[in-house]
Amino acid sequence: MLIELRIRNFAIIDELSLAFGPGLNILTGETGAGKSIIIDAVGLLLGDRAVTEWVRAGTELASIEATFSSPVDSERAADLAALLEAEGLDDPDSPGWVVLSREVRLNGRNVCRVNGRSVSLQILSDVAATLVDVHGQGEHLGLLQARTHVHLLDRYAGLLPLRAQVAQRVGELRRVRSELQRLRNDARTVAQRLDLLNFQVEEIFAAQLRPGEDAELESERRRLGNAEALTSLATTVAGILNQGDGDFPGAIDLVSEAIGRLEKLARIDPDMAGAANDGQALLEQLGDLARTLQDYAEGLEFNPERLAEVEERLDLIAGLKRKYGDTLEQISVYGTKIQAELNELNNWEVKTADLEQQEEKLLREIGRVGAELSERRRRAGEDLARQVERELADLKMTRARFGVAVEQAERADGAWLADGRRVGFDQTGIDHVEFLISANPGEPLKPMARVASGGETARLMLALKSTLAHADATPTLIFDEIDQGIGGRVGAIVGQKLWRLTGQMGGSENGSVPVQHQVLCITHLPQLAAFGDQHFTVSKEVVAQRGEERTNTVVTTLGDDERVQELMAMLGAHSTAGRSSVVEMLAEVAQVKAGALVLQ
Repeated sequence: MLIELRIRNFAIIDELSLAFGPGLNILTGETGAGKSIIIDAVGLLLGDRAVTEWVRAGTELASIEATFSSPVDSERAADLAALLEAEGLDDPDSPGWVVLSREVRLNGRNVCRVNGRSVSLQILSDVAATLVDVHGQGEHLGLLQARTHVHLLDRYAGLLPLRAQVAQRVGELRRVRSELQRLRNDARTVAQRLDLLNFQVEEIFAAQLRPGEDAELESERRRLGNAEALTSLATTVAGILNQGDGDFPGAIDLVSEAIGRLEKLARIDPDMAGAANDGQALLEQLGDLARTLQDYAEGLEFNPERLAEVEERLDLIAGLKRKYGDTLEQISVYGTKIQAELNELNNWEVKTADLEQQEEKLLREIGRVGAELSERRRRAGEDLARQVERELADLKMTRARFGVAVEQAERADGAWLADGRRVGFDQTGIDHVEFLISANPGEPLKPMARVASGGETARLMLALKSTLAHADATPTLIFDEIDQGIGGRVGAIVGQKLWRLTGQMGGSENGSVPVQHQVLCITHLPQLAAFGDQHFTVSKEVVAQRGEERTNTVVTTLGDDERVQELMAMLGAHSTAGRSSVVEMLAEVAQVKAGALVLQ
């Protein structure tokens, strides 16, 4: 239930705080005072598009905040709790309460919050949708659009879970058909791709590349290309270490002689024993170095044939790098990737046949579930038609007939039905649903958009909303000037119906257990307003702010006497007789609420 609504710097509203109660809350007032602006503010919490023009002139941001108590309906309460918990928005310090807010800034930035935490607009909208539903003036036009009828019928009949099964299968079918379309590309294109992939796979895997092979081959090419110079250098260095050069003895001999003298020194001065040991180690290292150089020189060979092989292999690797990757690892990864694609293309006929089987299976499942959904829609349509006709009779359209057409259209690639027919489908199922009306006796049922006048459309919307609301678990229902096109003669009956939506009577008009709603209604009809459990009047006042005159919206909660005055003003009656008429009207409403009177 909407407990409190706070609006600040929104259009002509400076600052407004409204405390609503259970039952039927009525808002009345002069045209242009700001009644619908209040509904627009609530619409922002439901995800409506925000424009900077909403920000009151002279301010930087507009803000709307609403405090709700948790739904009474256990299923709706569980859904809300699960949504809040999933998004980390539940407030253990204030269980049973939800606070929604939205700020609209002049720079275009929007800030949405749930229980004080910033959220996306989508999450704000999802949470708000479990708490409040706004039925605005534009729904007269929406009701005439046949595409909305299937949603209204499914909502009425509780068929959304079954419809979700159809939608899930339709989604799968679309993915299967997309994959089939990809596999059914032009055969020439597939053949060309196969030839290319076969060539590339053969070229990459025939090379039998080894990780690091290119670096090893580069090193080998350098050795083979410089074999003579390397042999000469290694042999010369080994000779200098071992034999010396000309008049000079070998380095090893000189170091050996020096180590011998160092050992004599150490025998005289034991402190030099360490130096002698270091010298001996140096002598051994020089010997090892000389042998290494000699082995290296002996291992080198001038082999033009091997050099040619190495250069040819490096040229092959360089060619592969130009085509498939900068490194051997990248070439290997590319080879694995195109091998997988090649395998898929080689098996495309097998995969195509498998996908065609899946497509056929899904088409039959869509047909089966869609047919079940269709049958339940037909039965629900009959029930809905009977209830709407009863509602229309209450609204002085006694002879009107209402119908729900549930039809399919055959389509060559459609879902399979049990009788062998194939019918078109979408995510809502296999049906085209449309509401039909015959406002006058003897006239056949026809689509509402063709035959309903403005006043008849308004009454149809009232009849549908009244019928649907009994099955709607949304706690708060807001009706913005639902009485458009309806005269005072029917206004009292409309008020009675809206009040009954609050569930304050023992049962609904069709005998079922009613869903309890908090109802907010903006109206110009005093006969409707008389049914309010709380009555607010909306007016404009001109105040001086910062040296200039500003228009501001003011909302006043009416007491008993003030309410009589407001209803008199709505009737245009200012005499004693007018006051008596209002008092009599309120007394009649009290009898209806007490169950002692039913308006006809």
